[in-house]
Amino acid sequence: MDKKKVIVVERISDKGVEMLKAQPDLEVTVKFDIPREELLKIVGDYDAIIVRSVTKVNEEFYQAARNLKVVGRAGNGVDNIDIEGATKRGIIVVNTPEANVISAAEHTIGLMLASCRNTVKAQKMIESRVWDRKNLKGVELYHKTLGIIGLGRIGTLVTKRMQAFEMKVIAYDPYIPDSRFKRLGVEKCETLDDLLAKADVITIHTPKTEETINMIGKEELKKCKKGVRLVNCARGGLYNEQAVADAIKEGQVASIGLDVLVDEPKPISPLIGLEQCVLTPHLGADTVEAQDKVGISIAQEVVNVLNGQMVPNAVNLPALHPQELEGMMGYLQLGECLGKLYYQMEKDPVDKVEVVYEGPAANLETTLITRSILKGLFDPILKERVNMVNAELAAETRGVAVVEGKMNGEERMNRVSVKISSGNKTFTAAGMVAPDETPHITEVQGYHYDLVPEHYMILAKNDDKPGMIGQMGTLLGAAHVNIANMQVARKPKTGNAMMIMTVDSPVEKATLQMIAGLDGIQSADFVTL
Repeated sequence: MDKKKVIVVERISDKGVEMLKAQPDLEVTVKFDIPREELLKIVGDYDAIIVRSVTKVNEEFYQAARNLKVVGRAGNGVDNIDIEGATKRGIIVVNTPEANVISAAEHTIGLMLASCRNTVKAQKMIESRVWDRKNLKGVELYHKTLGIIGLGRIGTLVTKRMQAFEMKVIAYDPYIPDSRFKRLGVEKCETLDDLLAKADVITIHTPKTEETINMIGKEELKKCKKGVRLVNCARGGLYNEQAVADAIKEGQVASIGLDVLVDEPKPISPLIGLEQCVLTPHLGADTVEAQDKVGISIAQEVVNVLNGQMVPNAVNLPALHPQELEGMMGYLQLGECLGKLYYQMEKDPVDKVEVVYEGPAANLETTLITRSILKGLFDPILKERVNMVNAELAAETRGVAVVEGKMNGEERMNRVSVKISSGNKTFTAAGMVAPDETPHITEVQGYHYDLVPEHYMILAKNDDKPGMIGQMGTLLGAAHVNIANMQVARKPKTGNAMMIMTVDSPVEKATLQMIAGLDGIQSADFVTL
C-alpha cells in the first residue's frame, strides 16, 4: 500500500512534525518557506499540506494540487484559503481554533496589568538611567469593574482569572443566553452603552465582522468613565485607533493595551509613540505551549482526515465518505438555511433549539442535518469559528440546549421543523427537500410557503391590506433591486401577513429602513443565505 504524502510548508512546532513522522503510513516532507513556484510544481504529488497564514491556497493552487485531500491551517484564521474552492473539490480544510485560547487570555491580562502600572514607561526610564517614580503612579485592579465585550471562550477565561483579582465582571454579548452569565457570576449588560458607562477597564473578545469593526469609536468613548482603560487581544480595528488616540490626548482614556493593529504588520497606527499605550506585535498565540498545541493539533487533524475519520475542526464539510453524503446535500442546505434565518431576523440570545424530523427525513443521518442547522444559526455571528463538526460544541459552550425528535411513518409528510427558544419567545421555521434534492422553505413564524430559498431574501411582516406588495415593489425598483420571486402568507384571524421575496442583489440599509417605515409594514429583514 502506497504511503500518503504530507508536506509542511510553514513552521509548526517540532512536536507537530514529530507526530506526523511517527505515522507509519505517511511520507512527510518539511520545506519551510518554499518558493511558490517550486511549491506549485511539486504539490500535485501530495495528499495533504500544512500551512499558516502566508501560503495562498487559491484557485491557482488547487489547479496544481490534483491529489490534495486536506489543507491543515496551523492557527485559527483561514483568510488565505479559498474555502469554496476546497469544498467544490472535496478537499477538507481544518484549523486549530482552540489551541491558543489560554495564551490569548493570559496576554490580555498581561497587557491590562502593564498598562495600569506604567510598566513600559518605567522600563524605558530605567534604561535611560533615570530612577524617578513621581510620574509612574498606577492603579489597582482590585474591586474595579471589568467590562468584557464578547463572552466566548477567551472572554470566559479572562472572566475567571480576573474574578480571582476580586474585580467585578460585567459583560455585553447579545448572542449568549442569560444562563451562561449566571453560571459565570457575570452581570449582564443589555446594551453596549450600559457596559461603557459602568466599566473601569474594557477588553474586547469578538470576531472581526461588519458588526464589530470600529464598534468603539469617538461617540462610544465619550460614554465611558473618564480615565477608562482599554485592552484588545482579539482583532485590529475593533477600537477605532484614531478615536482612541484623540481620547488619550484629551484625558478621557487613561491607557490602552493592544496586541493587534488595523494595518499590521505595518507600524503606522496613531497610537504608536504615546506613552499611555502598551503595544505588542500580535503575540497572543506566541507561547511555547500554544505553539506546541497548534502543531500537535493540526498534525492530528490531518492524520484523522487522511484516515477517513471525523475531525473536530473541519472548516468546510465534515470528513464523510461519498456514500454517506448521497441524498444528504439538499437536507444539509435546508438545515443551514433554516438556522441562518434566526439571527438575521431576531437578536435575542438562544436558550434552546428543537429539531423535529418527519417522514422520509426521519430515516436519514439526522445528526448531520442538526449540525447544519446549528452551523447556520451561529454562522452570522461567529463567521469562520463555526462549522458542521464543531457546531454542537458552539451550542454547548453558549449554554444552548439542543433537542432532536423523529416522527417516522410513510404517511407523514417529509419535513424538517425548527423551534428556537429565547426566554418566553419562540421562533419557528420548517422546510422539505424535493425529489430533485432542492430545498424548500415551507414555514416561517407560523406563515406557510413553498419557496426555494435564494442567496438574498427579504422577509417583511405587514398588515393584511391592499397595496402592501405594490409599495414594496416600487421602493425596491427605485433602488434597482430586482425581485426574482415572491410569496405571501396570511393569518386572517390576526389581520397579519408576511411576504418573502428573493432578490438578485443585496439591499442597502437605507432602502430596508424605508421599507420598514412604510405604513402597514411591521418589520422588514434582509437575509443572506
